[in-house]
Amino acid sequence: MQLNHLSPAALAEELGQRLKQARLNANITQAELAKQAGVSRTIVMNAEKGQAQLENFVALLLALGLVEQLNSFLPRPQLSPLQLRKLEGKKRERATGSRGSVEHGTQREEDDEW
Repeated sequence: MQLNHLSPAALAEELGQRLKQARLNANITQAELAKQAGVSRTIVMNAEKGQAQLENFVALLLALGLVEQLNSFLPRPQLSPLQLRKLEGKKRERATGSRGSVEHGTQREEDDEW
């Protein structure tokens, strides 16, 4: 199915239908899924219509054992070689230590003027 031409609302509805089919394939009722996900049955019904908050949608995926499919749905972006090169100079390799008024057990001269 080509998804590029669909509106955001139509895409959300398609995701809802896919969620519903996954629930039916698992032979789970809306009430059972809601209980497993820790949400209300209304949230399940709305999600199946494509009207769910992201956190609720993810909870339903977890309850259905489908959360690993998020890697296919939206893979973690890889950094380009240029981005990696830029970040190399910013990596911290050691702590700088605290810069308090006491160094090696003696008070610094600037602090004596107070």
